[in-house]
Amino acid sequence: MGRVSAAIDAYPWERRLGATPLDDGMVEFRVWALGADNVRVRVAGEDHALTHVGEGVHEARVPAHGADEYVYVLDDGHELPDPASRHQPAGLRGPSRVIDAKAFAWTDEDFTPHRLTDLVIYELHIGAFTGEGTFDAAIEHLPALAQLGVTAIEVMPIAEFPGQHGWGYDGVYLSAAQSSYGGPHGFQRLVDAAHASGLSVILDVVYNHVGASGNEALQAFGPYFTDRYSTFWGQAINYDDEHADPVREWVLQSAEGWVRDFHVDGLRLDAIHAIYDTGAVPIMAELATRVHAARAGALVIAESGLNDPKVIRPRELGGFGHDAQWADDFHHALRVLLTGDTDGYYAEFGAVADLAKAFRRPFVHDGQYSTFRKRRFGAPADDRPPAQFVVFDQNHDQVGNRALGDRLPAAARPLAAFCTLLSPFTPMLFMGEEYGEPAPFQFFSDHIDEEIATATRDGRRREFAAFAQFAGEEVPDPQDPATFERSKLTRERHEPTAELYAKLLRVRRELPQDEVVTEHDEEGRWLAVDRGPFRLVCNFADEPRAVPVAGRCEVVLATAEGVQAGDGEILLPPLSGALMSS
Repeated sequence: MGRVSAAIDAYPWERRLGATPLDDGMVEFRVWALGADNVRVRVAGEDHALTHVGEGVHEARVPAHGADEYVYVLDDGHELPDPASRHQPAGLRGPSRVIDAKAFAWTDEDFTPHRLTDLVIYELHIGAFTGEGTFDAAIEHLPALAQLGVTAIEVMPIAEFPGQHGWGYDGVYLSAAQSSYGGPHGFQRLVDAAHASGLSVILDVVYNHVGASGNEALQAFGPYFTDRYSTFWGQAINYDDEHADPVREWVLQSAEGWVRDFHVDGLRLDAIHAIYDTGAVPIMAELATRVHAARAGALVIAESGLNDPKVIRPRELGGFGHDAQWADDFHHALRVLLTGDTDGYYAEFGAVADLAKAFRRPFVHDGQYSTFRKRRFGAPADDRPPAQFVVFDQNHDQVGNRALGDRLPAAARPLAAFCTLLSPFTPMLFMGEEYGEPAPFQFFSDHIDEEIATATRDGRRREFAAFAQFAGEEVPDPQDPATFERSKLTRERHEPTAELYAKLLRVRRELPQDEVVTEHDEEGRWLAVDRGPFRLVCNFADEPRAVPVAGRCEVVLATAEGVQAGDGEILLPPLSGALMSS
């Protein structure tokens, strides 16, 4: 007879999964292996039988140490890594390694994570951030970011993925820090150093799918995936089908572990719109509760493609209780005004009114009809405070998902930064934009399965075949190591850009948190945004424009030379902005 109980902590899978070092020279191994009659753990060449404790969970306490390698051996005799592995030193197909996360000598006991209202986020890719492409190599650049005015780094996914380099969104072992970057201890050193520099650390995690190179290994243990749904990137994770509870716990323990054992100050959840869950308690709500309990001040920031404020509403109001979410519409409205790009989903944008609306709340689509989607889209979010929205003029998607990975045109960058950094929302920079980095950020991968490598390469070329602006240009091969090398930061500084970013981040701290008021002229292509005694004035035209300043007479900051303040108006050069105060 099946067990029926209200004692949630009695379920076997809710105890710590994976390999947990104990204080008595033993390691506790616990794995969910549904349907396996015999499960052994092979440690240092010796096999130890695990005991089935119910619900498909097998466990044992074994003499082992904090650096021993191990594999699980199921009924068929195949050696498999631990689904809850903390370290894969030889990659996806190698053995797991026992990690004692508590052994690290932290020095951050006095560090307090930044509040949401104080965040200036800096997104970076470990492999492309430095020539070495490691956690340790990134450390030397952290103090300069803090000095600039950045308060948090957001690290693109590091869960163990195939090969030596890649974007990280095809990770398999959710709790294992990428071996080629320096593994778990390297990541702990990075987090500790960031805290020493006064920076919070947000980790990008992917819980909507895993990389296809790991599907077979995970399926050997149990139904980690479901055929009820599918995602653009691969099989959907089983959050609401039969035997979903241990899979949910596998994900929840991963999220908790990054925050608890690696002192991460927040998680950025990738594409939660591709997480399918019809349960009474949504996995995304449960995750927020667990993360908030694991570390005081820890944040949960979602990427949701649904323009749904439910994501950031409190649990008591029927929401997920996430602290913030990305706001793509702000980027799209801004980019189209600056560049005229109208391919794909950009086709719906281009009016100054779109950006004026986005400055008040960044869901341009908040319930009206979307011509791109051929249906109504989004919902109003006026009840949510501005800090709950993360905005950007560049990020890994909006740069790297272009065919050539090209960044914003140089002429557009100053006004883009002006609008983004002086908005009332939480701003995010993409690595290198703060000094005008010339290198592209292209889509690169290092798949270890030839079939997946070929599909990735061919799919990338098909994706951009119909885009007129890329006609005649060869889409870079993601598998070519040169594509990865081209994407590394050169650190060639454009000093006017670097100076502008420093000024914008200084001035940002002086702006009040009041609700904004906007004014715009569609024909004249100008926008004015009032923030208390300050007025942001922006010219998106390709010729000078006079913009009313309503009594503000002092130019605090301008993105271009040639700004002329007159009686009740200011003359702005093309694609420029100025901050005025009374």
